[in-house]
Amino acid sequence: MPRYLVFGLCLVAPFALAAPEAAPNDDPDLAYSLGASLGERLRQEVPGLQLEALVEGLRQSYQNQPLKLDKARMQAILQQHEAQAGNAAEQPEVTQLQAIETRFMASERARAGVHELPEGVLYSELSSGNGAQPKANGKVQVRYVGRLPDGSVFDQNQQPQWLSLDSVIEGWQVALPQMKVGSKWRLVIPSAQAYGAEGAGDLIAPYTPLVFEIELLAVGD
Repeated sequence: MPRYLVFGLCLVAPFALAAPEAAPNDDPDLAYSLGASLGERLRQEVPGLQLEALVEGLRQSYQNQPLKLDKARMQAILQQHEAQAGNAAEQPEVTQLQAIETRFMASERARAGVHELPEGVLYSELSSGNGAQPKANGKVQVRYVGRLPDGSVFDQNQQPQWLSLDSVIEGWQVALPQMKVGSKWRLVIPSAQAYGAEGAGDLIAPYTPLVFEIELLAVGD
């Protein structure tokens, strides 16, 4: 390429790449563009707004006029709206987790030898016992392993441990009074009888059913 042509392009390029001159603030096209941009975003994020009230609030605030609502009332309304929007965003994930749990519980319920207790707690007897049964608010000595639906262990105690039935999850409170000392059961506990919609920190996700193998060694008052 001849040198004079390259030199010419170098002179032209800064003018070609320069940003367009900013419109003055009183330009109606600028105001319209800002309004259109805001309107598009609000249409996507908050459909169904009353446009007259929206424009009135925008005008009064922009012109520093007295507002129709006091600041405390507006803050409460906006906080409520944000909370509702957050709940709506979480809903698809919640629905998916609930569907996964429903499928898991259905597959467990269909296993051979599985029986159902109140509140949807499932059990199968791994070994039978002929000793005493725990009282509803009594104490039990157990060995146990707790697993998540994927089979991973999240808790276990292979040393005999005394527990009070009123301090354990509801699924245990349902199942253990039905066991006899010397028996070993496999329990599948729906999330509603375990850690529910909150889960347990990073260990147990919300809406997670739990699987336990529990050996009842002794009972106490």
